[in-house]
Amino acid sequence: MRRRIGSGAFATVWLAYDEHLDSPVAIKVLADNWTGDLHIRQRFVEEGRFLRKVESPHVVTVYDAGELPDERPFLVMAYADQGTLADRLELSALEPSQALTVLTQVGRGLTALHDRGVLHRDIKPANVLFRTVESARGAQVVAMVGDLGLGKAMDMSSRLTMVGGTPTYVAPEQAQGEALDGRADQFSLAALAYYLLAGRQPFHHTTLAAAEDPAPPPPMDIGNPEADAVVGKALSKDRDDRYDDVESFTAALAEALGGQVEEAPLAWVPTDPELTQAAARPVGTDRLRDSAAPASRGRRRRLPWLVAGIVALAGGFGVGWAAEQGATTERTIEDATGTIEVTVPESWTTQVDPEQWTPQLEGQTEQPALAVGSRPGWNTTTDAAPGVFVGVLVAEKLPARVPQHFACEENGQPIEDVQDGDESRTVYFRGCPGADVIVERVVQATTNRLLWIQVAADDRPTATRVLASVTTYGL
Repeated sequence: MRRRIGSGAFATVWLAYDEHLDSPVAIKVLADNWTGDLHIRQRFVEEGRFLRKVESPHVVTVYDAGELPDERPFLVMAYADQGTLADRLELSALEPSQALTVLTQVGRGLTALHDRGVLHRDIKPANVLFRTVESARGAQVVAMVGDLGLGKAMDMSSRLTMVGGTPTYVAPEQAQGEALDGRADQFSLAALAYYLLAGRQPFHHTTLAAAEDPAPPPPMDIGNPEADAVVGKALSKDRDDRYDDVESFTAALAEALGGQVEEAPLAWVPTDPELTQAAARPVGTDRLRDSAAPASRGRRRRLPWLVAGIVALAGGFGVGWAAEQGATTERTIEDATGTIEVTVPESWTTQVDPEQWTPQLEGQTEQPALAVGSRPGWNTTTDAAPGVFVGVLVAEKLPARVPQHFACEENGQPIEDVQDGDESRTVYFRGCPGADVIVERVVQATTNRLLWIQVAADDRPTATRVLASVTTYGL
C-alpha cells in the first residue's frame, strides 16, 4: 500500500512500508515526462549514487535503487516524517539553541558529503529534512541534508556546464559558474544561519546574476557581535576569506553562541503512527496517478511554493496541525480542461466549480480555472468560509500588488520569490472574517501566463498545504 506525499519538477515521492526494514520509507520516482531526457535521468541516478556514498545520520539514507517496468528509475530513501525546515519555519521561528542544533547537524551532513568528495550546491530550508528517532530520552528529531538534485562530485566541479542553486543562498563563485569546493556549501549554510538567527534573509537576490557580486549583508542585530562576525566571515564574497571548511564554521558559531550543542532535540510533535505508515488511496480522491502509470497530459509543472525534497506534507510541526491531518480526508480536484489540480480537505468540497473563467481585465479570453469551497458563497465578503480559487490570466509580468482584504486585521508584507525561473508574489492576511487566514499569490507561470491563487483557511498550515499542492499541466 502507498500514497503520494510530494511532487517536484523532476520526481514524485511516495510513502511505502518496507517489511524487511520494518519501517516506513520514501520512494522517489523520476517523473514520467522526463524519462526520455538523458541529462535529467543522469542527474536523478547520480543523486542516488552520491547519497549511497555517505554514511551519516545527517544525510538522507538511500536503501535501494532500481527501475520500474516502464524504465523510470527510483530510489528507496529514509522517510522524513517531521517534514522540512521550511515547514517548521511556517509555524514559528526557532529558538537560538534550536537553530544552533539544526545548523550543527546540517554541517555534519555536509562534512560527510565533502569527505566523500560530494558537493550539495543547494542548501536551503526546503532541503533540510527532519525525521524522528527513538532513544532512551524519548522521541527526538534529527536534521538531515536531502535533495542532491544539484549535487556534484568535487572532481567534476571544474567541468560544470550548468549553473544552479537558489539565489538567496548561492555562493558568488557558484552563481558565476566557477569551479567549486566545500566553501560554496559553507556560504549557503551561513546564509541559512543568518536567516535562522536574525529572522530575515541576508540577501534578497531574485536571480543568480544578482548573486554573483553580493554586498556584505547588514549586521544580524542579535546582540552578539561574536556570532555576527562568525556568520559574516562565512558569508565573505571571496571564498579565501571564509573558514577552511564547514566544520570550522559551525564550531566557531557554537563557541560564539556560548553553549553546548544539544545532540538531538526533543521532537516538536509526538510521533503519530498514523502519519508514518503507508496508507491506501484516500476515499474520494478524484485523481491520484499510480507511479507506474504513464502520464496522459504532457509536461507537468510544480510551482515555486512546492515543498521540495522527501517530505510528508502530513507531517507538520504543530500539535494542532498533526491532529487535524490525522483526522482529515483530502481530495485532489482538477479543472474541466485538465490544466489545474489542487488537493484540499474533504470538508472544502461542498462547492466545486471546475469551469473556465474570463478574467475581468481588458483583452482577456476564457482561461482554465478551479474554485473549491466549504459552502456556496465561500469567497464572498458576506458569507466567507474556507476554500481555494486558482485561475490562469494572460499577462507578461506580475502585477504591482495582489488583491487586498481590508476586513482582515493584519495585512502581511509581500513575499517575492524566484524559483525554477518562476517569479511569484505572495501576501498573507490574518484575522479575516469567516476564515482566519487568506493568502493571495500570483505566479509568472510562463512568459505570457500568470497563475492567480487565493486560499482562505482557518489556519496558516492548512493554507500552506493547499498552496503546496497546486499543480499545473501543459502551461
